[in-house]
Amino acid sequence: MKKKERWIQHYSSSQKILLVGEGDFSLSACLARHFGSAANMVATSSDSSGKVRTKHWSSETHLEELERLGCVVLYNVDVKEMNRHPILTHIQFDVIVFNFPHAGHFPFLCERNVQLIKMHRELLKSFFKSAREMLSGGGEIHVTHRDDYPYDRWKLEKLAKGAGLNLKEKVEFQKKDYHGYHNKRGGDIKSNKTFPLNDCYTFKFSVITPKKVGGDINDIDDDEEKEDSASTGSFDDEVEGKLPFFRRLHLK
Repeated sequence: MKKKERWIQHYSSSQKILLVGEGDFSLSACLARHFGSAANMVATSSDSSGKVRTKHWSSETHLEELERLGCVVLYNVDVKEMNRHPILTHIQFDVIVFNFPHAGHFPFLCERNVQLIKMHRELLKSFFKSAREMLSGGGEIHVTHRDDYPYDRWKLEKLAKGAGLNLKEKVEFQKKDYHGYHNKRGGDIKSNKTFPLNDCYTFKFSVITPKKVGGDINDIDDDEEKEDSASTGSFDDEVEGKLPFFRRLHLK
C-alpha cells in the first residue's frame, strides 16, 4: 500500500531533498519527524562527525533520530563543490535546502564588514553553481536568509542569476513552522548559540532556460566594488550498484 504523501511548508515526503550546511541537524530532524521517515533525505555538514558533536552538543539527539528514520547523513561536504562528492554526484534532487548560509565568524570582522560580505558572496556563488548541477527536472534550490541590512548586501538574487537560476518565489520564513528547529551560528565562535531571525525569507530558485540566461556572475563584484569602493522520492535508481555502501548510511 502506497504511503500517504506528507507536507511541511514547502517540503514533501515524496521529494528527494538535500539539506546542506546543517548545524545541529535540527531542521533535518524536524522534516524527518513530520514525514515519519527520512528515506527521501540526505543531510550534510561541512564539519566532521566529531566536530559537529563538539560544536553542537544538541546534535546528538537529532542524529540518532535521523539514523532511526533512515536518513543518509554525510560529513565534510563542501557546498562549493558538492556536485563532485563521490556519493552526491550520483543523485539528482528535487529540492536543495541551505538555511542561513554563512562564511564563518571572525573576531576582527563584523557582519557589515566589506571583506566578510565578499566571503559570503563567494560561498554562495560557488554553492549556486554546484547545486544547479544536482537538480532534477523542475527542481528548486531554497536559501533561507535574512533580508535586512547588512545581509541584503550579499545580493542573493544576483548571485543566483549569475549561476543560471531564477527567483521563482520569495516566502516569509517563520521558525515556528518547523517545530524543534534551532538556527545555529555555526563557525568556531559560540557555535551552538542561536541568532535573531529578523526579516527572514525563503528564496526559491529554479534553473533558467538557456535563452533567458543573462548577465555575468562576476558583474556582481564589479557593481559592489563601485558601491563599497516527476520525481518518486526514492533513491533506488541512483544508487543501483552502490547499495552496500548506502546501506551503511542507513538508506532504506
